[in-house]
Amino acid sequence: MPQVLEFKLPDLGEGLTEAEIVRWLVEVGDVVAIDQPVVEVETAKAMVEVPCPYGGVVTARFGEEGKELPVGAPLLTVAVGSVEPEPSGSTGAAEAEPSGSGNVLVGYGTGAPPVRRRRVRPEGLSAPAVAPVAPVASIASVAPAVAVVPAASPASAASDGVRGPVAVVSPLVRKLARQHDLDLRQLDGSGPDGLILRADVESAIRSGAETPQEAPQEAAATDRAAAHPVGERVPLRGVRGAVADKLARSRREIPDATCWVDADATELMAARAAMNGAGGPGAGPKVSVLALLARICTAALARYPELNSTVDQEAREIVRLPGVHLGFAAQTERGLVVPVVRDAHARSTESIGAEITRLTEAARTGTLKPAELTGGTFTLNNYGVFGVDGSTPIINHPEAAMLGVGRIVPKPWVHEGELAVRRVVQLSLTFDHRVCDGGTAGGFLRYVADCVEQPAVLLRTL
Repeated sequence: MPQVLEFKLPDLGEGLTEAEIVRWLVEVGDVVAIDQPVVEVETAKAMVEVPCPYGGVVTARFGEEGKELPVGAPLLTVAVGSVEPEPSGSTGAAEAEPSGSGNVLVGYGTGAPPVRRRRVRPEGLSAPAVAPVAPVASIASVAPAVAVVPAASPASAASDGVRGPVAVVSPLVRKLARQHDLDLRQLDGSGPDGLILRADVESAIRSGAETPQEAPQEAAATDRAAAHPVGERVPLRGVRGAVADKLARSRREIPDATCWVDADATELMAARAAMNGAGGPGAGPKVSVLALLARICTAALARYPELNSTVDQEAREIVRLPGVHLGFAAQTERGLVVPVVRDAHARSTESIGAEITRLTEAARTGTLKPAELTGGTFTLNNYGVFGVDGSTPIINHPEAAMLGVGRIVPKPWVHEGELAVRRVVQLSLTFDHRVCDGGTAGGFLRYVADCVEQPAVLLRTL
């Protein structure tokens, strides 16, 4: 007899707790194969295709495109052929033991994850409240949480006045409720199948009510309407929300300072032209200005390692990091993202350039993996592509510094004692004043400017 497996939004790793449905890849009634992508979701870090670990017929989908779901919320149900009977000595219910999925999520390994077992609910019971999911390090280390239900199970249960398990999957929601002495059993969730979301708890806190009868959501909506003027409302979620949170945290926690200098980039541009003109047609891809600046940054960080660090606020310690994972700002249709070139300190200019090209293309197509957007230790921001000369960059928390680069344009410049037209660029360094003083920051910026003005200076460190 066919059984219905409920596939829930799996743990997406990197500390992500929610995702927005961007596009459904299957319809109700479609036949899906094991590990076939069924939905495309957007997290705060990347666009991800979620594969279903079961093969069968799609019987239901949960959530429309544009809706945000927490990890552990139902995505869809799939009717499969059968499930294994429960071993002897149990209470008589059957258990499903699906095989491990090969492909888990785009960008994650395919090791055999441990299998979770779920009981088949007896006939006549309602769909269960979503069971709490223990936090894990990444999707590669755990199988998706599933519940096995008979295809003929009714959608509702008789109410006897006693609430069952609390429908909460997020540890953050439970912690928030504990901090404000809220009884989650007295709240009605607005998520799928009554799932209690963070917004439900926050609404109850704002309204000062612990029972659903006082309509905390309506009260919160009224308060927002009174506090803010009428106008178009754009949700701060996905990439935009993640960027907003990170920038706000950077401003709150980091005592930053900015220094800048104008540099004559004429020789750097000439050196780049010579590199790209050498070796003939089969010499490989062109070297970009960003790749040259990235290589200069790694050389400067080797001289001034204080800027390749982070601050452990709780331990009150500066942690100097052994390797340079260089982030670079990339503007996409989804907003600003910062892909990371891993181990940039061990790469040549050509290798850095090739990785920047690969990551930039992935950013534009929305296929960056979450792991490619985290772990940076220093960020390079080329805002000159927007036609501006200067800026005061906001540090990409929890890093300690960011180098900003303006446009390279012809300007009057005194060269060898005479006025000439040269290619000039403004370089700006924003740094965490806790990790170093102005002398170190100025020394770093001056070395970068010297390499821009005289690329031969860089050769001394290669």
